[in-house]
Amino acid sequence: MSMYINISKPCSQFSHALPFFATFRFSIASAMSHSLHSSAFNTPRLVLKKVLAKSQHEGDGAVVRRGIGRTELKNLDPFLMLDHFSVSPPAGFPDHPHRGFETVTYMLEGGITHQDFAGHKGTIRAGDVQWMTAGRGIIHSEMPAEENNKGLQLWINLSSRDKMIEPNYQELPSENIPTAERDGVEVRVIAGESMGVQSPVYTRTPTMFLVFSMMPGSEWHQSIPESWNCFVYVIEGEGVFGGTSSSPCVAHHVLVLSLGDGLSVWNNSSKPLRFVVIGGQPLNEPVAQYGPFVMNTQSEIEKTLEDYQYGRNGFEMRKYWRSQ
Repeated sequence: MSMYINISKPCSQFSHALPFFATFRFSIASAMSHSLHSSAFNTPRLVLKKVLAKSQHEGDGAVVRRGIGRTELKNLDPFLMLDHFSVSPPAGFPDHPHRGFETVTYMLEGGITHQDFAGHKGTIRAGDVQWMTAGRGIIHSEMPAEENNKGLQLWINLSSRDKMIEPNYQELPSENIPTAERDGVEVRVIAGESMGVQSPVYTRTPTMFLVFSMMPGSEWHQSIPESWNCFVYVIEGEGVFGGTSSSPCVAHHVLVLSLGDGLSVWNNSSKPLRFVVIGGQPLNEPVAQYGPFVMNTQSEIEKTLEDYQYGRNGFEMRKYWRSQ
């Protein structure tokens, strides 16, 4: 999705976001005292913070529920933004630039037609994934392909060494996404590994992106690299995350997890539960963000704004290209 900017605005509006775990104070001991742990892990991950993804308007008439990238949760290193979007014609996300990060779009319903100034064009539909590395710069559009179109879009930061690489795409149609099922739990492995199946997606910033569907009465215990930052987003239904005595969490909430070696989930409700588990290796680098431009310093942002305005260093086609 897009964060629209006016490049004529002064650079005093830059946002220098610090990694979440460097600014959010919490007590693991306090969290543990309120939850019973599953014996599945040595250090179970618990819910440290719950954020409601409230609806807001974005792009040209589209509506998104932004869970990460809002006041309550600026970012969660290496993640910059999570949108649960809903868009119908004629609304959409017309031509907008990116630099310095990756976007992952997973369609839940309908489809989105994408095109960019490098000539790439295509439509992803329900169950499909597009993993776009913006790198040094890209301008693209994302417009609805059907009447009702819903999905998730995640922004993943790139390390300083990768911010100026050439743009790249990895696209997986639904039928090529590795899927496994066990005891009433199904997982679609967008990135990383679960239930012994692994995604073919290459992640420059080491990342896991797992889509779970759990039937009533089921439970699952997912291993997670111990040092990674990780969160859950509940798409639909109600589940218990972290410990059996934890309060149930319902749709449209982001759950920031403590560090640990795994997450336990129970569906004690009478309806199916669908959610994503997303984790990544922290970059531990400074973040300077101005809308869709994400670098490490304010001077790099100023340089990016000049590149975009004058059409250079990756934005050469900016003055000549318009999506169709």
